[in-house]
Amino acid sequence: MNGDERQHQIVALARRHGEVNVAKLAAELNVSAETIRRDLRLLEKHGLIRRTHGGAYPVETAKFETDLAIRTTRGVPEKRRIAAAAASLIGDAETIFIDEGFTPQLIAEALPTDRPLTVVTASLNTAAWLAGNSPTTVLLLGGRVRGRTLATVDHWAAGMLSGFVIDLAFVGANGISREAGLTTPDPAVADIKAHAVRASRRRIFAGLHTKFGVRTFCRFAEISDFESLITDTALPVSEAHRYSRLGPQVIRV
Repeated sequence: MNGDERQHQIVALARRHGEVNVAKLAAELNVSAETIRRDLRLLEKHGLIRRTHGGAYPVETAKFETDLAIRTTRGVPEKRRIAAAAASLIGDAETIFIDEGFTPQLIAEALPTDRPLTVVTASLNTAAWLAGNSPTTVLLLGGRVRGRTLATVDHWAAGMLSGFVIDLAFVGANGISREAGLTTPDPAVADIKAHAVRASRRRIFAGLHTKFGVRTFCRFAEISDFESLITDTALPVSEAHRYSRLGPQVIRV
């Protein structure tokens, strides 16, 4: 196996499993750990993976997006802390948009149950959990269901959102950067997120530090559109300060 073939295999494994480990790759591909580290540096330079301590995870692009099953296994303790911090900020909001994805689903699970709330969501999982476990009124957006995230998209969902005035939106993204704003690989998903941002008086982004500095294909919002960005403490304080200078409060939990 030459270098190009090995690097292609590394990307394929990262996308299949959600992450890869240097030691395991070295054993599986029968090369040294230093060879794998060189491969990872090259793949990161090409924007295909991002390195972590001891491994790497795939970068999402217009041609690749992690599915919900992988998202439910990565960074779960951090996602739960982020979700709890996000839910604590609802204030007097009565109508809430909750985005597709696993972290937004955890936000839904952390919402208070001692007062009436109406939640609008495109996520089948979030709608099902709230309907079965909460007194919240749930409005599920109609449309085509994406198998990768089990969420609805296209003009049916966008049309419903355009008729709402929502107090607060909890929004996720595949990437957030100071230059490109908030982005996602799929134009249909970007359209729903953009409609939700426009329909809401307040907006809060919630996501892991690994989303920061990442750009994917479709921009749907600017950082200045958000009152808060909530992430984990692995985002450096200096980087959090740079984002806060664009308008939102950056909360590290």
